[in-house]
Amino acid sequence: MSSVWVVLVMVAGYMALLAGISYVVRRSSKTAEGFTNGGKSFPAFLIGFLLMSEFIGTSATIGTAQAAYKVGISAAWNVVALAIGFVLFGLFIAKRFRKLGHNTISGALAHTYGDGTRLATSVLMTVALLIVAVAIYAAGGAILHELLDISQSWATVIIGVLATLYVVIGGMRSVVYTNVLHALLKLGTVALLVFVGLHRVGGLDQLSRKLPATAFSLDGVGWAQIVAWLIAGIGAIFATQYVVQAVVNVDSPQRAQQASFYSALLLIPFGILAAVVGMCSTILYPKIKSIDALPALAVDMDPVATGFVMCGLTGAILGSIAALILGTSTLMMRDFYRPYFNRSGDDRKDLVFLRIATFAAGVIPILLALYASDILSVTFLAKSLRASLAVLVVLMFFKPSYGSKKAAMWSIILAVPATIGWFLAGDPFGVDNAYIAVATPLVVMTIGHLVRGSQPEAARAHATEA
Repeated sequence: MSSVWVVLVMVAGYMALLAGISYVVRRSSKTAEGFTNGGKSFPAFLIGFLLMSEFIGTSATIGTAQAAYKVGISAAWNVVALAIGFVLFGLFIAKRFRKLGHNTISGALAHTYGDGTRLATSVLMTVALLIVAVAIYAAGGAILHELLDISQSWATVIIGVLATLYVVIGGMRSVVYTNVLHALLKLGTVALLVFVGLHRVGGLDQLSRKLPATAFSLDGVGWAQIVAWLIAGIGAIFATQYVVQAVVNVDSPQRAQQASFYSALLLIPFGILAAVVGMCSTILYPKIKSIDALPALAVDMDPVATGFVMCGLTGAILGSIAALILGTSTLMMRDFYRPYFNRSGDDRKDLVFLRIATFAAGVIPILLALYASDILSVTFLAKSLRASLAVLVVLMFFKPSYGSKKAAMWSIILAVPATIGWFLAGDPFGVDNAYIAVATPLVVMTIGHLVRGSQPEAARAHATEA
């Protein structure tokens, strides 16, 4: 029991440090704009850390280890796909988003496709971000369950409430600064777990001898799954609210590009290390549930080491949840509350709504998290949903004349039930839901383009305006 207290004191100290940072920068969250964008531009390397930290929550950390427990090193593709996505985002998209200047993905798409697409995008993005929050809470609950030996349900509720309160207080500026600390701790956490795991296994040589050769195959999980991870991961980066919200907070398009590259450099080693943790647990704890691959090793160490790991995992929870629910509340304010309930633009009303929406977005996923088991699959579903928006983002920047405004709106409306329905049906015929998410807007936009092209000139001009 004394070991548990050592860990709890360390985590409490870390939370106190985060609270101190939030208190110091609290003045930037006294207006609605300050709450959502931090009040001024940030250096590229800070945004790079922020982006990395936002995508590596407990769901990615524990989910990658969970997958590696079953399939080996190829589970790292789940995170490496994100790194590839950030490289492509930096090369082709980041500068363009920065030049547009919109701090919501819905606002950016509405620039080309109109208000119908704006509202549909907000709904889809809100659903996707809340699904990610479900996975993060479930993973955090698994950690606290292992540490305190309390029911996983209560552990999940505690994690959700604490994470929500953390974000409601601080706003965007505290999220940026604390996520730098979170990112460093996350890397240190998985590095420590790999060191301890390999030491107990007997080193890399023993790891390779005790695991089947397939565990070290780069395509052990199967190329169909790897390609699906790439589609979903790249798509999520191209069209996620908190990515857009981050890259518009640097002072130039070039800095936006640099931030994307910094994030990619941080993600690759993280994915590989998290996978190795799962592989070590396969040998050390052969009879546990796969979801406990990382938590089992985390609590089976010296109390100080466990405390350090728990601080890192706490950072993983808070860093991602902060981005998710802040992004969700920003969308709700700009696309629903301000246009319909605060047309006068009263900043005090906006700020009150932001804090209420932030609290609601943090609490609602707790209920669903009580029933989430396969964390990586749930996270992947959310990425797939965002990949459908990525199709529109690419068309918007590189082929804005393709399709139509109505087709863009309907492609989003249809993508949500199609993707979620395919996921709930168990991905029939071995076709991953990521392919459905991308195919739906492509088909709808193509139909819209053909229909518009077959209309007389006058009717086509009217359809374009619509």
